[in-house]
Amino acid sequence: MIRLVPDQSQQIRRAAEVEFTFDGMPVRAHVGDTIAVALMRAGHLHLRDAPQDDAPRGAFCCMGLCQECVVRIDGGLVESCCEAVRDGLVVQSLKVSAP
Repeated sequence: MIRLVPDQSQQIRRAAEVEFTFDGMPVRAHVGDTIAVALMRAGHLHLRDAPQDDAPRGAFCCMGLCQECVVRIDGGLVESCCEAVRDGLVVQSLKVSAP
């Protein structure tokens, strides 16, 4: 691949890392990342099941309009694309077969 500009990716400074859990699995993310972004980076694309047919759903609009990325935090439903990660956060999917 031909690069038109020099590769400066190693010079990017990221925010500190935090760890949270998603369905009991640890996930590492950077401070300031939304839950949706952190889960996508970790390969978790299936966040809930559709109520009508149990079809998998995940992040779609990434700006809080569609509610496709809703997850459970502290007993409440939250749009994962609008909530920032924090250390020790416990996130649960809304999958029919979730633990």
